[in-house]
Amino acid sequence: MHMLLLAKSSDVNKGFSMKADIHPQYNTIVFNDLASGEKFLTRSTAKSKKTIEWEDGNTYPVIDVEISAASHPFYTGKQRIMDSAGRVERFNQRFKGFGAKK
Repeated sequence: MHMLLLAKSSDVNKGFSMKADIHPQYNTIVFNDLASGEKFLTRSTAKSKKTIEWEDGNTYPVIDVEISAASHPFYTGKQRIMDSAGRVERFNQRFKGFGAKK
């Protein structure tokens, strides 16, 4: 016969607590993508002295980023495919006589 024991959450964490004053603050912050102008409200341990007023009327710290998923070519589907075959052919054309004995 199998017995199923259910523990209260207070029993599970009994005696185990996080160390005080060693963990960074985990706060709400806005990331501003400079390339696309998109802004993301999220939570992070990052800090910033610059602030912005968000759509909900609250003021949050803001971090400007050069690129994010909103502007990165891989995520936007505007990724360029490199023409490696053409580059190899141009290289061979340019250096085809290099190193030949005269």
